[in-house]
Amino acid sequence: MKPVDLLITNARILTMSDDLDVIEDGLLAVRDNTIVAVEPQKENSNGYEASKYIDARGGLVMPGLINAHTHAAMTCFRGLADDLPLMDWLENHIFPAESKLTSDWVYKGTLLACAEMIASGTTTFCDMYLYTDFVARAAKDAGLRAVVGEVLYDFDSPNYGPIEKGLQYTQDLIDSWRGDPLIRIAVEPHSAYLCSPELLAQAKAIGDREQVSMVIHLSESEQEVQQVRQRYGKTPVEHLAQIGFLGPRLVADHCVALTDKDMDILADHQVKVAHNPESNMKLASGVAPIPDLLKRGVTVGIGTDGCASNNDLDLFQEMDTLAKIHKVHTMDPTVLDAATVLGMATRGGAKVLAMEDRIGVLAPGKQADIIILDTNQPHLVPMYNPYSHLVYVFTGGDVRTTIVAGRVLMEDRRFVDLDVSQVMADVNEIARTLLRCG
Repeated sequence: MKPVDLLITNARILTMSDDLDVIEDGLLAVRDNTIVAVEPQKENSNGYEASKYIDARGGLVMPGLINAHTHAAMTCFRGLADDLPLMDWLENHIFPAESKLTSDWVYKGTLLACAEMIASGTTTFCDMYLYTDFVARAAKDAGLRAVVGEVLYDFDSPNYGPIEKGLQYTQDLIDSWRGDPLIRIAVEPHSAYLCSPELLAQAKAIGDREQVSMVIHLSESEQEVQQVRQRYGKTPVEHLAQIGFLGPRLVADHCVALTDKDMDILADHQVKVAHNPESNMKLASGVAPIPDLLKRGVTVGIGTDGCASNNDLDLFQEMDTLAKIHKVHTMDPTVLDAATVLGMATRGGAKVLAMEDRIGVLAPGKQADIIILDTNQPHLVPMYNPYSHLVYVFTGGDVRTTIVAGRVLMEDRRFVDLDVSQVMADVNEIARTLLRCG
């Protein structure tokens, strides 16, 4: 018998490999946080002996979803300032609310986001926010994989104060979390309109020296583009290209208001894009030209953005919205088929976050980031095409089990370690405090 730590049996496995193969009656074996076998099931479970067995009961087994852009602790502001334009929402509501943030609030808000993501099948997220060390601690405590960074901008931060301390804070984060198996640190200047060329150059110097990912909001709205044009005489993409900021380790969030030249520049510099369709719709920012970016070979992942502008972290709903908004926007029902969209939420997201060697696909040697979905439900019957169902029918509530690095975080809809009742109570208390403060 071959000893393993975890054995999943009776599974319909979607590996999300390039050929999109489906193992109809399969098993998946895990040893030391790593997948060691994904194969058709035979009698006696192919000779494996496991410390823990999970019977998928014919459900779908697939890689965990990857949220390529969010602000996790903004669960504290869910529904606080809805139905407003981007700049009004940001400058008159979100920034003032964030000025009241504490590290404790960020930790508790991030824990709530982690609970929501675990419950809806997300196993990795990329975060930009304040008090990032506490974002990292919350993700680590919850068991999720995360790429996190402290937001940098020209004005003083409620966390670190002046930008000089913000740059040092970022370096300290990189040093303190170096080598962690779940947490990676990125360098994250907010945007071209809130960061001077000098700040962007300093941020890039850290990213280049440490060879870590960089994250920036880019061309999120026409208003942003006009603002940057007035200041620098170029689009945000052209401006960042001119100052040498673009490159293959850069994750550009949103990328809604792009010219053809902008898209060519992003492709030429191998910039990765995190697409956030629901947030862009809610803030009326527009529809990002994702089909055109994909045609140019740009790697695209899917993000939810924060709960203040979405207002949830369910990537299944995000995929459904993404596929449909691009079909109606282009008036072409064949644009962004279900398999392509699901690929953006798995292996595409992994490539965006420079983790394609570790996650995004179920294969021997990859990290065991796995979700199991319950298919024995009225709204999922019949199932002619699992890829179609995953994008157009499933929701996060259909996720039965969530596993990260071989650790079971939720099994049969029950959280294994996280005290979700306490997490929700903590954020409700934060909300009451915010309302008292006005």
